[in-house]
Amino acid sequence: MKIAVIYHSVSGNTKKQAELVEQGAQSVSGIEVKTMSIENPDNEWIENSTAVIFGCPTYEGSCSWQMKKFLDTPEANFEGKLAGFFASQNWPGGGGADFAEMTMIAAALVMGMVVYSGGVSMGYPPIHFGAVSHKAPASDIDRERARKLGENIATKANELFARE
Repeated sequence: MKIAVIYHSVSGNTKKQAELVEQGAQSVSGIEVKTMSIENPDNEWIENSTAVIFGCPTYEGSCSWQMKKFLDTPEANFEGKLAGFFASQNWPGGGGADFAEMTMIAAALVMGMVVYSGGVSMGYPPIHFGAVSHKAPASDIDRERARKLGENIATKANELFARE
């Protein structure tokens, strides 16, 4: 089963977070993951994926305009795919990452995706709308949240889409 991790990163912080999300997803048996920037998406991989995890930095309390444009003008069909989200923010208590994730969630719902994070029901560390990191995921909790998001999405993708 394929999962696409699609991110926008300027400083490299969100790219590092995406790589941790990928590690978490790959920890689930039977999952193949490809991480890609919005600047060079592999639309064939996306089309063949059952889940897509989106991530971007927080700008002015929302997602980056580059990610918003990518989501507003999709070149691949995202309908029916499971969606997860992550965001990096410059300030640890700023709150902008929640709005960034909610903006991406709204776009995913409009595209017909099934939105999931695992929430607090999937154990430690708890994830609300998605994984959040202060800058590059340098702290243990930031790295754990990113990997946990990938694991949660891969596990749910298997539950929803695995063929017996």
